Amino acid sequence: MGQMIEFPRPDGASAPGYLALPEHPDAAPGIVLIEEWWGVNEQIKGIAERYAEHGYRTLVPDLFRGRVAADGTEAKHLMSGLDFADAASQDVRGSALHLRRKGGRVGVTGYCMGGALAILAAMHVTEIDAAVSFYGYPPADAGDPATIRIPLLCHAATHDAFFPIAGYEEIERKMKAAGLPVELLRYDAKHAFSNPTPPPRGLGNYQADLANLAWSKTLDFWSRTIGVRRGSLSVNG
Repeated sequence: MGQMIEFPRPDGASAPGYLALPEHPDAAPGIVLIEEWWGVNEQIKGIAERYAEHGYRTLVPDLFRGRVAADGTEAKHLMSGLDFADAASQDVRGSALHLRRKGGRVGVTGYCMGGALAILAAMHVTEIDAAVSFYGYPPADAGDPATIRIPLLCHAATHDAFFPIAGYEEIERKMKAAGLPVELLRYDAKHAFSNPTPPPRGLGNYQADLANLAWSKTLDFWSRTIGVRRGSLSVNG
């Protein structure tokens, strides 16, 4: 099981995070896993544990500093109070630096709000080697996707009312025009199709088959980019 730790931010402050380690953590690649707007709840900790079972040191920076939303209204309030630039440049970058001190290459991934921050980090955090975004991307004025120099995998829901797929397609267009490594996967689903949590602490849009497919595609991507080879483990971790 993982545990809460404190890690240093680049500005000298400290930040909390949930760290899950594999059985053999020495020199293992790392993943910075960024929460949805619900906070660092049991569901996101469970994803960290699944990554650890597949050989990745996984750190979830606690962007809301211990607060976990009870419903969508509170989640929206927590997200609206978040300084995204600070979260990417300090908490996410600090997480990547912490993982780099202990071992190999580092990827960043996130869901919804975390998906947007993963792309922000891909633009602005040089200590990251690859990125995966699940149904979330930053506003167009947050940065130029053509500056991303690392492999990027995006999981997009074609019926997403929160992050319409056109936004992902624009990121894909700009990166491909610049000859950059991007892959956009489209799913016939609504927002948060990988989250099985029912309302009020989830949206109720879970599709198990698509969630498992996206998980398998993500593990394949990490295997190619940051170094743990796929074995006989199931996609359910």
